Amino acid sequence: MKDILSKIEELANRYASYTASNLSELVKTRSMSAGEKAVAEVLTHQMKVAGFDEIRTDKLGNVIGRIGNGRKILVFDGHIDTVDVGNRSNWAFDPFSGAISDGFVHGRGSVDQKGGPASFVTAGRILKELAFEKDLTIYFTGTVMEEDCDGLCWKYLVEEEKIKPDFVVITEPTNLNIYRGHRGRMEIEVTFRGVSSHGSAPERGKNAIYMASRACLEIEKLNERLKTDPFLGKGSVTISEFISGSPSLCAVADYAKIHLDRRLTWGETKDSALDEIRAIVKNMDAAIEVLYYEETAYTGLRYGMEKYYPTWKIEESNPLIVKAQHTFFDLFHKKPITDKWTFSTNGVTINGIYGIPCMGFGPGNEVMAHAPNEKVPVSDLVAASSFYAALAYYLAD
Repeated sequence: MKDILSKIEELANRYASYTASNLSELVKTRSMSAGEKAVAEVLTHQMKVAGFDEIRTDKLGNVIGRIGNGRKILVFDGHIDTVDVGNRSNWAFDPFSGAISDGFVHGRGSVDQKGGPASFVTAGRILKELAFEKDLTIYFTGTVMEEDCDGLCWKYLVEEEKIKPDFVVITEPTNLNIYRGHRGRMEIEVTFRGVSSHGSAPERGKNAIYMASRACLEIEKLNERLKTDPFLGKGSVTISEFISGSPSLCAVADYAKIHLDRRLTWGETKDSALDEIRAIVKNMDAAIEVLYYEETAYTGLRYGMEKYYPTWKIEESNPLIVKAQHTFFDLFHKKPITDKWTFSTNGVTINGIYGIPCMGFGPGNEVMAHAPNEKVPVSDLVAASSFYAALAYYLAD
């Protein structure tokens, strides 16, 4: 194995500029959720150049590359959509320049999360050059619509494409650490029904804003007493939107709606989170709803899922984590940091719903995700490329 690792490291370094250039092209290609057609074509071309055995695009628009045809299935996953740039004045450079300078690739999506796909394309090229012929099928998935609805793409891959991996590596940014979980989340909407009356006689009506406001104050208190997990941390809830309505500005509000961003730690579920809100609004005329996401992909397919994204973690003793730690140590000659994400990933579906063992390892620091002046070190891309290729050998044994 030492000889293989040495060759992998040599090739990853030799292809540093190639990997950075591939990422630059991905960054230059704008690709917000449901608008990934152009970047999917770029990634498909890059997989062809790297010599993948098969490349196809499914009906949702996910790009699926394959190397090998063994019994065990390993997937490297990276979403190819990004968020928008926000206030352009906060950027010191063109967000879509893809500039390679000072040891970094710059631009929107360089960290979150096109750096992962750029790195796994190079890993695939390395595996082909080393004539990888183990009893392993490796898929490389450039997935879509993750920023709008994390895990939706994997619902499609599992339920429609029937891909059932033994292992998945999520290539979201981890600062080159090994991640094994994160909190779940859900989007809850609470609607309050009031009765309008003339503003000169508010006692004749029932003000929905007052009901909603009382609920908001109780939700603020709820956030302080939510559960904590030693690994994943504390659950949280916040109100991210408040909308109200009335027949006129001279009338009592007969409608109010709040949107809750609920982050779920270990042991918290959809039902437990809803029960907490039910208890708060039990004496109010209110309706609680878990929102549903349904949108049309760039392919024209309309697809959706409930916006409940389960909490997930796998133990450090899980064979996937153990193999990843051994790979990291043997490749980089130091002990890896094993941790968790703060944000959410496709792991909510991969492991949270389907129970497939998955982990995270990716170039870049997650603090750069969705932030202005996003950039990723080229050295991270090289390290990730070598780690992905090496891990394939370790998991094939």
